[in-house]
Amino acid sequence: MLNKELVFAEDDLITSKTDLKGKITYCNEHFITFAGMPESVLLGAPHNIIRHPDMPSAVFEKLWATLKQGKEFAGYVKNRSKNGDYYWVFAIVTPTKNTENEVVGYYSVRRKPNPEAVKKIADLYQKMREAEKQNDRKQGMLKATEILNEFCQQNGGGYDDVIHQI
Repeated sequence: MLNKELVFAEDDLITSKTDLKGKITYCNEHFITFAGMPESVLLGAPHNIIRHPDMPSAVFEKLWATLKQGKEFAGYVKNRSKNGDYYWVFAIVTPTKNTENEVVGYYSVRRKPNPEAVKKIADLYQKMREAEKQNDRKQGMLKATEILNEFCQQNGGGYDDVIHQI
């Protein structure tokens, strides 16, 4: 494991699409490059194939809860490449609907994150992960969510407002 940070250019966008269960149905060249895996491995794989272990489960619980309400989710995410390198992104995930207005999958666009925000978020996520590890799963998720909510309150409001402002 190299554990080196990968940084991408200001105008690079990482995009992907998944089905309702989070399996990758499309990924662009930047996704393939940063994941460090060929498209043939990525297509059909669960999107969490690039999940970094530093990411708190409570963030993904929030993501899925938001998407299930038919809303767009935005957040900072630390991903990992196959070789152990990592990269931070600012992700926006949107439900994809068919002509009958039914959600049929999800579309995600990731861009270069604000480096100052990443410092704050990395510290927050570390505290959340520690809470998740110190308790059983249910209690850990509750405590991590509480830590996230406190962070938002201390930084001016609700999750959506804070995540876009930091």
